[in-house]
Amino acid sequence: MDISSYDWGLIWDYRGDLLRGLLTALEVSGVALVIATAAGLGLAMLRMGRAPLSWLAVVYINVFRGMPALVTVIWIYFGVSLLLGVNFSVFQAGVIALSLLYSAFMAEIFRSALQAVPPGHREAGLALGMPNGRIFFSVVAPQAFKIALPNVGSMFIGMIKDTSTFTVIGLLEVVRVTQNINAQTFQPFVLYTAAAAIYVLAAFVIDIFFRLAEASLSSPPRGRVSQLVRGRKQRRIQALVAELT
Repeated sequence: MDISSYDWGLIWDYRGDLLRGLLTALEVSGVALVIATAAGLGLAMLRMGRAPLSWLAVVYINVFRGMPALVTVIWIYFGVSLLLGVNFSVFQAGVIALSLLYSAFMAEIFRSALQAVPPGHREAGLALGMPNGRIFFSVVAPQAFKIALPNVGSMFIGMIKDTSTFTVIGLLEVVRVTQNINAQTFQPFVLYTAAAAIYVLAAFVIDIFFRLAEASLSSPPRGRVSQLVRGRKQRRIQALVAELT
């Protein structure tokens, strides 16, 4: 096929449809990221706890780390309906599938992050008379989250890419939209090149966002806003120490 036969103008003509497909992928992945992060933290704590709960966490983590996204979403969308009579929408099935899969990965990310927090920090909290729950949420968890944040960003990018397999249940994300447009225009090379570029650009933007978030958490920038935030934190710490003493 001659290169002149490629109609690259289709990308601009169908830009709205392609961007709506990306928005759908971001919505499904964003909701799943919140659920998977919370579930992953809980699983990490169970994994580090005592048996038999730690055994159950290990089984869950290994099962869903080994499950392909395509198989998982088919099982959720069709299998649950056949077995239990529960019908999920396409959006719900996508969120559930990603949450199940990526909570297993998040569990290992948070487990390693929690173990990376120096034990002396928890001991310092105990010396101040802080209860274990407060030590975890005020001392250990914030530090662990900073350590885990780069990997959480990578997981979010992986979620967005995995939505491309959800075409099998009819989710109108980028690949499904591309297939629909290609059925009308018969320009697969142009359209799938555009789809690939959209995924790559989205990955770059997300990576930049998480890098900025990581930098702001580890070394806050200078400026009046930063001074106000640091001053507020210092006042909270002083109030906490005064309360405990």
